[in-house]
Amino acid sequence: MGRPFTNPVYLNEKTEKIIREAEYLGKGNNGVVYLLPDNKIIKIFNSSKVCKDEYNTLIRSKKSKYFPRVYEHGKHYIIRDFVGGIRLDKYLRRNNMNRTLAEHLVKLMKDFKKLGYKRLDIRCKDLYVQEDFSVKVIDPKNQFTKVVRYPRHLMKGIHKRNKLDEFLFFVADIDPELHKYWSEKIYLYICEELE
Repeated sequence: MGRPFTNPVYLNEKTEKIIREAEYLGKGNNGVVYLLPDNKIIKIFNSSKVCKDEYNTLIRSKKSKYFPRVYEHGKHYIIRDFVGGIRLDKYLRRNNMNRTLAEHLVKLMKDFKKLGYKRLDIRCKDLYVQEDFSVKVIDPKNQFTKVVRYPRHLMKGIHKRNKLDEFLFFVADIDPELHKYWSEKIYLYICEELE
């Protein structure tokens, strides 16, 4: 779990009513999340800046099928679709990588590039695997500010679950050029971490 939700956040009466009727899901570094009755969530942030940044990222990414739809936002909250499924890191603890999942991860990284992201990366814990092996993004961070040219955190997380070779095997078939670039980068990174 993240740090406690400590900052006082003052919400309007309408938002407080929504929260009273919602089910608490959990808290993280940036705030708390509640499940709403209509299969949406409300995420309440400690920081209005983090809220604004995440909202802007979600709005700029609305054409991608990999992101939840946003319905409403305020200074300290966002109401968006609930993302079910299994967190990618937890999924890979119990399951092997498969071609369909690998294809969706490659397509997601290509979507990031099309969307103008500077950070072509995401952590495994911010991706949820769906029943059809597609993925959904939660908590997009620093996508337009931090420069990362390949999915380092994603592949590092896959490597921690001993599934990197499986993933790169599928990537080689899906996009050989991308495979060459990613595998060179990640193996160099892993070797540097071991030194």
